Amino acid sequence: MRFRFVVAVLMCAVLVCGASAPSVALGRQGSTGSAQSSGTPVQRLDIMRSRLDTMRRTLNGAIAGLNAKDSGAKDESLDDPRTRLRGLEKEVNSLISEISNLRGKIDRAEKYDSGELDKLETGVADLSERVDAGMRSTAGARAGGAAEVTVTPNKKKRGIFSRILGRGDDDRYAELVGTVAPGRDRVLFEEATREARKNNYEVARSLYNVIITTYPESVFLPLAKLAIADTFYLEGSSAALIQAAQSYQDWLTFFPTDPLADDVMLKIAEVEMRGMGLPDRETVHARKAEQRLKVLLQQFPNTVLRADAEIRLREVQENLAMHDMIVGDQYFKRYFRKVASNPKGAQSRYLDIVKKYPNFSYMDEVLYRLGVTYVEEEEPDEAAKYFQQIVRSYPNSKHAEKAREQLEAIGLAVPDADPKAKTAPPPERPSFKETLLINLLGTTPKTIDGNGILISSDDKARDLIQEAIEKGGQLEHTAPAVPTPRVAPARPLNTTSVPATKPATPAAGGVSVQPTQPGPPKSPNDPTMPQTNQPPNQPPASVPANPPAGAKPKP
Repeated sequence: MRFRFVVAVLMCAVLVCGASAPSVALGRQGSTGSAQSSGTPVQRLDIMRSRLDTMRRTLNGAIAGLNAKDSGAKDESLDDPRTRLRGLEKEVNSLISEISNLRGKIDRAEKYDSGELDKLETGVADLSERVDAGMRSTAGARAGGAAEVTVTPNKKKRGIFSRILGRGDDDRYAELVGTVAPGRDRVLFEEATREARKNNYEVARSLYNVIITTYPESVFLPLAKLAIADTFYLEGSSAALIQAAQSYQDWLTFFPTDPLADDVMLKIAEVEMRGMGLPDRETVHARKAEQRLKVLLQQFPNTVLRADAEIRLREVQENLAMHDMIVGDQYFKRYFRKVASNPKGAQSRYLDIVKKYPNFSYMDEVLYRLGVTYVEEEEPDEAAKYFQQIVRSYPNSKHAEKAREQLEAIGLAVPDADPKAKTAPPPERPSFKETLLINLLGTTPKTIDGNGILISSDDKARDLIQEAIEKGGQLEHTAPAVPTPRVAPARPLNTTSVPATKPATPAAGGVSVQPTQPGPPKSPNDPTMPQTNQPPNQPPASVPANPPAGAKPKP
């Protein structure tokens, strides 16, 4: 009795959530907007604020280092490195103030000009380039110090204003960031990694960024760029995930032939999967994830990540197929309620599922309803194709008997069932309890690795970044100049597992893999997708030959 009461309460909650949630649009969804306008206004402001905080920390450290080397002479000329960096710092603080004001208007639900967001994003991007240039141009003035550097944390207690302005950690690393010396890039990398393991992601990104802007020839530079993307991925907020996807894509553009390119492509797909919602909501993230995974499997057919990518692709396509089925069912019901004049809308959605997602767990139901739509249009030849496919390939389905009756009404012989299909296990579908939980939580089950590519979420685990530190910025599996097939044990599906270290030597007689190509893509659907020679389309499901025409049966 108690269990029935709990189930009743859960059902009511599901109905309430379903009533308040937006229904699936019957029309086709348009393509996403530009990269500049992706995300909500709050997310865009958070991204800009995060970038500016990193710039401010970097500039504060450089200025502090220059002040420490001050000889006492006053030089306020524009050529003075301190003057240039202070000017950039003022611009950063000014933009932070503008972002805070606009964020306040949004929080108070006040009217604002949407063009302000675009102007701020343009200003932040321009300022980021000038800050990087300023750090590079002042590297000579900051040069000095011993080759071996030890970090001596500042034990002085931080005041309330330092905490508000976020300058406490800048003081700690002022000498390390402010001066340039041989071997200091390695110390920066170690300290940034230590901060990342403490979940101090902003500080870690600031230190990694100093390597990028001050030590352009450093062996740690590619790893620092990738580690920055990992910190956004590990941070996990919606705004951080947007930056993670962009950072991984930027890394792929700079290093398209690196052997870690397939890992990065898989991680970009996982970023999109983390934003994937229930099938009755928008499918933007799911479609982007599907594109990423298809390109990965096409460009790296022998990758060690193939099994992981195929699992994720099935989960993404299950979500997309369910979305099309929900929309098709709405059209199906509208037709039989005499709201729609023909079943073309449902028919189009069901055909998309059959052609694009042959492994869909509800394929038998899709085939049956697709056959019924052709019966209603008095096309028994087309209808028979799908009824025969049900009898042949899904003999244990609840729709198999209905399909036999439809074939007999058409006047065609019922085909024999495939022997393998008779003994095949039923398709994996969520149970009643699992469906309730999925709808209550509003999330779709998916297989995703919670670790970054270099950095593990477990600070006690051994990961690739630890290997890079121990070997002076070199990884054994990154020695080849172009992507090659790698042989390694399959990674466990446990999302908390540590990424397996890949061996240095590829398998003998391996197939050459084409690297990711930089530049603008040919596909209009995803502006960040690398070019491919052929579209990675799924093969359509096979259907039997057309049977002879017969009389129209009742649906």
